[in-house]
Amino acid sequence: MNPYVLATLLSSLGLGTTLTFASWHWLLAWMGLEINTLAIVPLMAQHHHPRAVEATTKYFLTQATAAAVILFASTTNAWTTGEWDMTNMSNPTATAMILAALALKIGLAPMHFWMPEVLQGLDLLTGFILSTWQKLAPLALIIQTAQAFDPLLLSALGLTSTLVGGWGGLNQTQLRKILAYSSIAHMGWMIIILQYAPQLTLLALLMYVLMTSAAFLTLKFFSATKINTLATIWSKSPMLTTTAALVLLSLGGLPPLTGFMPKWFILQELAKQGLPLTATVMALAALISLYFYLRLCYTMTLTISPNITTSTTPWRTQATQSSLPLAMSTVMALGLLPITPAIMMLVI
Repeated sequence: MNPYVLATLLSSLGLGTTLTFASWHWLLAWMGLEINTLAIVPLMAQHHHPRAVEATTKYFLTQATAAAVILFASTTNAWTTGEWDMTNMSNPTATAMILAALALKIGLAPMHFWMPEVLQGLDLLTGFILSTWQKLAPLALIIQTAQAFDPLLLSALGLTSTLVGGWGGLNQTQLRKILAYSSIAHMGWMIIILQYAPQLTLLALLMYVLMTSAAFLTLKFFSATKINTLATIWSKSPMLTTTAALVLLSLGGLPPLTGFMPKWFILQELAKQGLPLTATVMALAALISLYFYLRLCYTMTLTISPNITTSTTPWRTQATQSSLPLAMSTVMALGLLPITPAIMMLVI
């Protein structure tokens, strides 16, 4: 892609998200979301592969549907209340529609069906942008308007997403689909705690972005898209294979890794709010997710690839990727648990 075009698209991505962050008016927020969608569509379709074009079309249709619902709901709310302010959401129908549309935008279950299919059709770097940056603007809107939403509906969305994210990833062999289901499960964790402690939602989002960045950049380094490929990466870079396995366990939420921190805080807060049953179901759903992360770790570290392989021998290919972002995201995805007391002072 032409570097000038790429720079324009990436700056438009930044502009769309920033516009949504800074807006208090529903039309401005909607405009930011639309700029965001239109900026990533050319990035998704840049390889002109039929699967990429199909994934782009699916993504565009779902995002356009969600944007249309947001516009309709905010207009309905403005018609009822006489103002476009986000904080004044007094129309219950409009509020429910906006929550459904924003859930569709970030891929919360049961509006998640587009997410694995779209991610599977993209290359790893565009998938990385879709899994991290594209979640920020809709989540910012959900956090800003959280007080207007029905708590029961938020809890149902959160529980369904963590369970679907766990169950859906069990049967997958494609790494991008596994990361898509991982994303759905993590979004569930963020939504379940939103009504009780929004600061924990932000903490979970930050940790999710760090861990997902490390996972995608590692897979990009190895050009790995299937579980079978993971069996051959040990000979290429043993050290990076070790850290990749630890990053996956961090995504699963195992101590003493970074991913344990947000899950621990969220379960603690749910128990404080008198919801032990919800906390138990969330913890069990995290165990289901942990199974497919362990499956990937097993393939990477405890299996030997076949002697006769038809693929290009991976240790002969030169890596062209910059290693600094990968190193920084990996260190943060593995080693932030010791600063938990400092974070606890800030968020609790």
